[in-house]
Amino acid sequence: MLTGKIKNQIDEIWESFWTGGVSNPLSVIEQISYLLFIRRLDEIQLNKERQANLTKQPIESPIFTEAQRELRWSVFKDKDPQLMYDLVRDKVFPFIKTLQDENSSFSKHMKDAIFMIPKASLLDQVVQMIDGIDMAARDTKGDVYEYLLSKIASAGVNGQFRTPRHIIKMMVTMVKPGLEDTICDPASGTCGFLMASVEYLKQHFANELLQSQHKAHFNQDMFSGFDFDAHMLRIGAMNMMLHGIENPQIEYRDSLSEAYDGNLLSDAYSIVLANPPFKGSVDISTLAPDLLKALGKTRPNKPPAPKLDKDGKKVKIQTEKSELLFLALIIRLLKAGGRAAVIVPDGVLFGSSNAHREIRMRLIDDQKLDAVISMPSGVFKPYAGVSTSILLFTKTTTGGTDSVWFYDMKADGFSLDDKRNPLVAEGEVITHELDNIPDILARWDNRANELKRSRAEQSFFVPKAEIVENGYDLSINRYKETVHHEEVYDSPKEILTRLLALEDEIQGELKELEQMLN
Repeated sequence: MLTGKIKNQIDEIWESFWTGGVSNPLSVIEQISYLLFIRRLDEIQLNKERQANLTKQPIESPIFTEAQRELRWSVFKDKDPQLMYDLVRDKVFPFIKTLQDENSSFSKHMKDAIFMIPKASLLDQVVQMIDGIDMAARDTKGDVYEYLLSKIASAGVNGQFRTPRHIIKMMVTMVKPGLEDTICDPASGTCGFLMASVEYLKQHFANELLQSQHKAHFNQDMFSGFDFDAHMLRIGAMNMMLHGIENPQIEYRDSLSEAYDGNLLSDAYSIVLANPPFKGSVDISTLAPDLLKALGKTRPNKPPAPKLDKDGKKVKIQTEKSELLFLALIIRLLKAGGRAAVIVPDGVLFGSSNAHREIRMRLIDDQKLDAVISMPSGVFKPYAGVSTSILLFTKTTTGGTDSVWFYDMKADGFSLDDKRNPLVAEGEVITHELDNIPDILARWDNRANELKRSRAEQSFFVPKAEIVENGYDLSINRYKETVHHEEVYDSPKEILTRLLALEDEIQGELKELEQMLN
């Protein structure tokens, strides 16, 4: 987690951009991302040099040649501000745009990148501030991006907001990526799910990833992400490269659009992790037909002519909710046997429209719905107070849902107000009352024991037949039993007797006080 000191440093950097004339929040984040990327490239080179000195071997795949030494952060950061500005603008920035082959996804996204820092004094100020941030801790870079993205949300830009990293890590741990998996996020943003998957694999398969066959798969085609925001694609691609992925497959794609109907991705990935956008609806005329079919609908053969109301204003076009469409998309993207962990608004679990019911039926009847984890409504504050849940399912296309595991998460280790302060300080013992995530992971890994639990507990199984009887409703409150404890109260006569005795005692003490005053 970020310390108050680092947050203050980032706030100062942010303020410097605004006062320096760069006011668009996304532009600010992009410019900071470029500088963080440039700094990190130099850190990676320094690590390679230290390793080469220890092994007495040549540097493996150096980022900078000796002739490019002046492009390194550690070299230019102390130069005169104008010299630094000219160097970064004219040489360093063009250099990072050509780090990979021109046909790579990274180069395609960086092609339109623009260096927007308007003056030397601002660049020097920001470079010195960034240089002062301690990035030694493994999670600091991710936490910095989280904090920057929180500023996007507070500015109300594009409705974008981050998924908390501890929720991402929990979801990745539950799907347990392996060395042979192919992992996709169809709404990737800054690639938080993909980066957490990278970290999980490095932690659990460190030795295996040194082997050539696993290393090649890991660096080239294991991770894929789609987004239609060019800013997010650039940031996501840089993030993946900073996490050691040589050629991240981060692509521009409007995942729900019919534009890709002739080149549909289907049965392509063994794992999908996502927090799709769920703040709006999508024009039905632009959607891929198979996604509409998954909701029990068909698209008109041709777009309907615009209709006007009596005041001459356009009548709202027919739309579908993006969260339902993304669930249909994720089912399509998965290979048979593939597994998914997806965040959805709670309305998906109990919505009464035909489309809501249809997608739940497809998850339960046609696939294998494994779990529904209900999260507290404060998880996405301060950006949104909507209640959300995590759906975990396996693609089978032949059914297989016998029973569904429900967990009622009450706490995630952070306050559930707009501040979202950590409840457990670093080094302190995590208690279940403050953080349910360790318990969720433990129970998930021992699901056989969950069959014995009653509906009054925090987690339990519900048979498929009962879910079907309840109209495919997946809200946990439909099945959870509330235990009422009977309270026994004294009779009114006994209470009145005690009150009278108390009154007598007060009167006696008042008389004593009166005598003392006389």
